Amino acid sequence: MIAIFHNYGSLLLQGFGQTLLCSVIALIFSLIIGSMFAIFETTPSKFLRVIARIYIEVFRNIPLLVITMFFFVVIPMFVAKINGFTAGTIGLTIYTSAFIAETVRSGINSVDPGQMEGARANGLSWWQAMRYVVLPQAFRYVIPPLGNQFINLVKNSSVLAFVAGFDLMYQGNVIASDSLNTMSTYICIGILYLIITLPLSYWMRYLEKKLA
Repeated sequence: MIAIFHNYGSLLLQGFGQTLLCSVIALIFSLIIGSMFAIFETTPSKFLRVIARIYIEVFRNIPLLVITMFFFVVIPMFVAKINGFTAGTIGLTIYTSAFIAETVRSGINSVDPGQMEGARANGLSWWQAMRYVVLPQAFRYVIPPLGNQFINLVKNSSVLAFVAGFDLMYQGNVIASDSLNTMSTYICIGILYLIITLPLSYWMRYLEKKLA
């Protein structure tokens, strides 16, 4: 295993960097998009509720690999060519945002309806009340499931290996083919994934205790 790190350190480092970058980008944008559709699901506007429901049900029930391959294969045929990393990151963002939307929606529904009514009675619009009163409380309720979604996002970033995204899994496959030492290679890959996911897991637990 040490020999794998020594002989293929540059490939592992490149894969680690690509995985980390993809995960950070997808995490940020999936949280923003997911929260937006969660708000749409609870808005008084029937049109926005329908749009949110369609988005969530479609992308939550299509495999991540299918979404990624659509952006990697289909989109370049009609729009513009994009590389594997971009296609994988977009696919991962869209896929994860659908699950985050449902998680945040459940948090919004957990907030006492009196909070919204009180905010509206004090002169806030529905959107202001949602932003300043309801959402901060909703996020406190959903920290544990959000943490699970973020960890799943990091693990799901391995989809980049199918579209030449040069992530950890892709580089692991290259190293395993070259060294013929599959066991040590994938143990190294697993350790590098843990370096990303374990701190994220502990940070989410810390945040949960701090805001409890």
